[in-house]
Amino acid sequence: MFGEDHSLPLVLINLLGLAGILIWHIQGRRHPTARLVAQILFFAGMTLVLWLAGISPYHLDDGELQGAGILLAKSARVLWWLHLAWTMIGFVHIYLTLNRRPHEAHLLQDLIVGIVYLGATLSVIGFVFGAPVGPLIATSGVVVVLIGLALQNTLADVFSGIALALGRAYVIGDWIQLADGTEGRVVETNWRSTNLLSGGNNVVVLPNGVLAKQGVTNRSRPDESHQISLTMRVSAAHKPRLVEELMIAVLQHSERIVMNPPPAVALKTIDAIAIEVELLFRVASAASRMSAQNEIIDLIYEHCRTDGVSLAMPAQSLVCVPMGEPKEQAAFTTISSGAL
Repeated sequence: MFGEDHSLPLVLINLLGLAGILIWHIQGRRHPTARLVAQILFFAGMTLVLWLAGISPYHLDDGELQGAGILLAKSARVLWWLHLAWTMIGFVHIYLTLNRRPHEAHLLQDLIVGIVYLGATLSVIGFVFGAPVGPLIATSGVVVVLIGLALQNTLADVFSGIALALGRAYVIGDWIQLADGTEGRVVETNWRSTNLLSGGNNVVVLPNGVLAKQGVTNRSRPDESHQISLTMRVSAAHKPRLVEELMIAVLQHSERIVMNPPPAVALKTIDAIAIEVELLFRVASAASRMSAQNEIIDLIYEHCRTDGVSLAMPAQSLVCVPMGEPKEQAAFTTISSGAL
């Protein structure tokens, strides 16, 4: 279509490439969809001109190596490779947006973007400027090894973050708990660390390497509901069935627990002093555990007081009788487990 003279198509490719860069910066990050569409359209236009003119982006033709034509030829190919990289990154953005997880895949997205830009840079160096890429890669490899040795801990956090992102152990907004008891809602993930918002409204910064080594319990999967177990002791003077019915009534009168699945009461043990009862119930989220547990304890107190049910002493308490004193003068001292 353009004939053997490549001057016009090369000028057109340069104009399209520069116009695409200008629109890229004008649109900014406030219009991501329009920005992606512009990337794809300008790259498609540049590729169409290359194809119609029979120009290869991988090497320069003999007719382009004369006079000012070499500058147009190289700049056109550099702009084409740049727009190719932007278009590939645009498709990555589209994929993550359609899957509704742009925040969770932040680390993976950054890794792909880095690989795309590195590949485009090496392609420009090798295909457009004709420089040997092999020695450059070898030299870069030595530099990377030296940097890796100097930044072992940082790189461990980086690759741990990538592994956690690929495994999707948690996403932004999940409530997680570590094996050491640290817990909170995930509010940010980056290359170096993961930030949790704790129940005390504090931000806990955890290196990704620490998360990868510890067991992580995701309390937001399969849903946000969280089970609580509350153990108490009731005097053995009361009938176990009546104690069970009383505790069921306590759970049914609660307004802060989840009724589906229904809460349960388990009579665990009985001895001469007490009946040990375990209350099992769920709350809507881990953040509401404290308020729900406080309500249950208050209801237990009210129901026991109304029905005349007395609580038993803790199992860890001991009654000591001093040796050598008359029984009627013996002083009984209750020693709690915290004082032992």
